[in-house]
Order: sequence, then structure tokens, then C-alpha cells
Amino acid sequence: MAAHAPSLYIEIRIQSPMDQLWTLTKTPHQHEKWDLRFSRIVYLPRPDPALPQRFLYSTRIGLGLQINGEGESVGSSDGPGQARASALKFWSHDPKSLIREGSGYWKYIQSGDAVQFLTRYDYEVRFGLAGRLLDRLLFRPLIGWATAWSFDRLRIWIEKGIDPSISMRRWLIQLSARLGVGLVFVYQGLVPKVIARHPGELAMLRPLGLSDFATSELCFELGCAEIALGVLVLFFWSLRWPLWLIVSAMPLAAVAVAFNFPAHLTAPFNPIALNLSVLALAAIALLGSNDLPSASRCLRRPKGDDR
Repeated sequence: MAAHAPSLYIEIRIQSPMDQLWTLTKTPHQHEKWDLRFSRIVYLPRPDPALPQRFLYSTRIGLGLQINGEGESVGSSDGPGQARASALKFWSHDPKSLIREGSGYWKYIQSGDAVQFLTRYDYEVRFGLAGRLLDRLLFRPLIGWATAWSFDRLRIWIEKGIDPSISMRRWLIQLSARLGVGLVFVYQGLVPKVIARHPGELAMLRPLGLSDFATSELCFELGCAEIALGVLVLFFWSLRWPLWLIVSAMPLAAVAVAFNFPAHLTAPFNPIALNLSVLALAAIALLGSNDLPSASRCLRRPKGDDR
């Protein structure tokens, strides 16, 4: 195992018969459906069952490019319905691959009517110090997240009957909606309110009868609140109340602008169009927030490990 960074550990509890989970994780065309790390897995001919199972894998990285690699695995079982394990080695001669070689295992532990499905693995990287820094700062957190996210997508497939391709589509819709809502709130809070103190923003606050200084300070505070709300929408997917707040507030804000500043209704990119667009995106995020894969449902350290 490489010593430059902690090995990756992911564990999840899945309500599943042992044989079903084993099949979905050890059959190539089923495995590649749920595992974000692989686009294609092919088992090579195995003339002797006593030998490790060799396989080829590939991962699409965009722009028509993919990374190819090889591996071998050996599965073991303590008997029907009992604990099982699968040890594996993997390597890549592809110069585009940060990973040179690695090893790890999967374990399947029966726990009542569920299975504790877990993995631990590690790898060595290419490109010397630059590769180690890239791995520690970006790649290792990303591939750890991808493994945990994939484990939860597998859980949803088994427990909810939702095909992994549908889970991916729903997750991308949720990501798009949240990016739209969150970035609008961060931008609207940061640029016109906090940084620029735009005259248009100040004009909408002057009917409150505050001094110029107090109006400017209120504009700044409202901007900070909008930024905070945008951050909650972007990064805290388990919280639904920020979306409910937006859905509730946007129609009221649109009515208030129309009543107090009717001239804004005919302006390009006016607050009415913006508010209704944000309302629609927030509603989409709310309606699609159930049964989404989440890496946060996985344990990232073994129980009792407080490192």
C-alpha cells in the first residue's frame, strides 16, 4: 500500500439478499451500470477456475478520450448466504492514467436481512511529486466520493428498484437546478449588493425611510444573506427548507417589485423574469430531491477508527 495518503475505505448497508448483491457487483455488465468509476468492464477467458479472473476496464473522461486498464480478482465465500470477499489488483499502462497500479478488496458481511458492503483500496501514481500532489489534493477525494456515490446508487437500485441510469439522470437534473438557483443567489448577493451597492438595489430599499448609510448597510446585509442561502442550496443537499423558502419568497418578491416599481416590468432581464425562473428551478429541485444517490450515506472510516 502507498504510504503517501490514507487508503480509501467505503462502507454501506444494503437491504439485499447476499446472492443478489454478489451478482450485481461481480457480473461485468451489471457492475458497469452502477459504478461511476468504470464505463466498461470485460472479463477475459478463464481457462482454469483456480486462476484469478482477469479483466479489462475503461473509463471515459470526456472529449472522446478514455483511460484503459487491466486487473484480476479472486472471490471467496464462507458458504451460501454467508460472508464473502473479493480481492483485486489493478494496473494501467495508459499514459493518461494517474494510477499506475493498486490493490484492494470488497467484503460482503451478512447482518440480519441486510449486507454490509465495504471496500478498502489504495494505489500508486505516476508523474512523481506532481502526481502525488494532484492525487492528494484532488484525485483521491474525487475517486473516494465517486466510489461512495456509486455504492449508494447500487443501494437505491436494489432497495428502490430504480435503474442506475435513471438515478444518474435524476441526479444531474438536481445538480443543474441547484447550480442555477445557488449561483443566481450568490451572484445577486455578491455583485450588485455587497460589492457594487448598485443604485437599483438601493432604490428598492429607500421606501423604507432609512438614512443613506442605513440603506447601504441593509443592502450589504441582504447581500450576505443571499450569498448564504445560495451556498446552502449548492452544498447542503440534505436541507430542503432553503428551497421551500425560495419557492415561497419568489412570488412575493415578484408582486412587491410589480407594485412598487412598475417601470421594472418592461426592462430587459427584469426582476419578474428572474424571480419566476429561480422559482421554477427551485421547484424542480424540490420535486426531484427524493431517492438521489449520495456519498454521505456511506461510512468513510471503519467503525472505531477516529483518525
